[in-house]
Amino acid sequence: MELQTLTYIVVGFTFALYIGIAVWARAGSTKEFYVAGGGIHPIANGMATGADWMSAASFISMAGLIGFSYQGYGGSVFLLGWTGGYVLLAMLLAPYLRKGGKFTVPEFIGDRYYSKTARIVAVVCLIIASITYVIGQMKGIGVAFSRFLETSYEIGLTAGMVIVFIYAVLGGMKGITYTQIAQYVVLIFAYTIPAIFISMNLTGNPIPQLGLGGTLADGTYLLDKLDQVVTELGFSEYTTSTRGTTLNMFMYTLSLMIGTAGLPHVIMRFFTVPTVKDARRSAGWALIFIAILYTTAPAVAGMARLNLMNTLEPAPGEHLVYDERPQWFKNWEVTGLLEFEDKNSDGKIQYSANKDTNEMVKIDNDILVLANPEIAQLPNWVIALVAAGGLAAALSTAAGLLLAIASAISHDLMKGIFTPNISERKELNASRIAMAATIGLAGYLGFNPPDFAAGTVALAFGLAASSLFPALMLGIFYKRMNTAGAVAGMLSGIGVTLFYVFQHKGIMFVKGTEYLGDMSPNWFMGIEPNAFGAVGALVNLIVALIVCKVTPPPPKEVLEFVDFIRSPGAAATASEH
Repeated sequence: MELQTLTYIVVGFTFALYIGIAVWARAGSTKEFYVAGGGIHPIANGMATGADWMSAASFISMAGLIGFSYQGYGGSVFLLGWTGGYVLLAMLLAPYLRKGGKFTVPEFIGDRYYSKTARIVAVVCLIIASITYVIGQMKGIGVAFSRFLETSYEIGLTAGMVIVFIYAVLGGMKGITYTQIAQYVVLIFAYTIPAIFISMNLTGNPIPQLGLGGTLADGTYLLDKLDQVVTELGFSEYTTSTRGTTLNMFMYTLSLMIGTAGLPHVIMRFFTVPTVKDARRSAGWALIFIAILYTTAPAVAGMARLNLMNTLEPAPGEHLVYDERPQWFKNWEVTGLLEFEDKNSDGKIQYSANKDTNEMVKIDNDILVLANPEIAQLPNWVIALVAAGGLAAALSTAAGLLLAIASAISHDLMKGIFTPNISERKELNASRIAMAATIGLAGYLGFNPPDFAAGTVALAFGLAASSLFPALMLGIFYKRMNTAGAVAGMLSGIGVTLFYVFQHKGIMFVKGTEYLGDMSPNWFMGIEPNAFGAVGALVNLIVALIVCKVTPPPPKEVLEFVDFIRSPGAAATASEH
């Protein structure tokens, strides 16, 4: 069966599955819409969390960043930051927040800091970070559709928005949870099966993680060969190159770690299990499910980079003739994500680190994983599966983010602040309207993507790190923290981070604006905007502690609430949903 037909069948089947699950698991109450009724099994919730967590940035873009933009070793910031951050979330936040028994992160902050103002500020921070994050998912949806369904980027993105609208608006957290379980199965098979095939082809080892450190047919170690190939073309050595200074690498990793622990759409997943113990168990299962993909990503990046460069330069000094380029090259040229310019008019493709002579004028990072099976000449069913996996990854996280934003608007602003007497049915309808409006806004921003998916997502992590994470941590582990300190901290943290990003890289949501570009000599201590969330978090922490010390302490009932969520043996109260 030809690739196009097979792709339509595989992707169409997965979409039908998602919509069918949403209809079956339709939310009938606000509790089902926000936290899936609070009765999800830990293993199922761990799988759904894995899908929610492994977004288009993880599936589509991360290997491309490791393979190209961050040159191998430099890409370790994503592996360490995102994985380490999840451990931080599982150990230091999730169980305590679950015991607090709230629907949303802003609701917890509002109750802990006994303030509607704190809740509103948390909503604003949540929306800013989540909207930035969802752009990356929309970019991933558009990239996947534009290639494998042979449509324009805009049509592909529109189709993705419709699918998300149907199952997210209809099912809420309940529908999203069960849909994400199916999406995890799809995306993990789609990611690992091509990696197994390619590892076998290159090294004879079916385990990609081991194949990356294995030898090729000529006895050369794969990484040694990759170092040789990239350095001959003028690139930095793959296994040693870094992203700027050591300080920048450290701050980038830290920003991703604490940003992970502050992301509201992931934290909300731990409100869906019955007990605090189940929250801990589901966190452990989620880490296992996440590790399967994250330990595979470096192998996918290295092997895909080697295959691509061997295609463009079959032998040292021998270049691919443009008119004889393979079909996968032609396919991606149609999307505009791969571009060639014959600068010396010799009809051959020169690829090098020299911008003046490099004729591959555009290789979008986000195509590497999706093009990888085609470059390696794998069977059509594998290529079709990868298309379905990429869409599953983008759709799963987009749905979780959209729910977080909609919940903040309907539950925290309307129910919690402006219309506290609203009925449950009206609140549920308001949630669906808010989600529909959010999908429209996210789609608009997706039509005007500022940069590659993982780069945009990294900025979102920085915004979450600089605003929500310190407020949550201090709220749990520092009883003296009060309203004034929390509000001042959140505003100063996200404010300084946004200022730094706008100052160095322009207005992020204007089409064509380059805000994630080359290293800038004017950066503060060499720290790039994507890594500045850690500095923002430090500012947040310092300001919060200073303001806290010069303002009145929290009331007695708040101190008792902190003692309750921090005491494992304390009995649950009626407020625990």
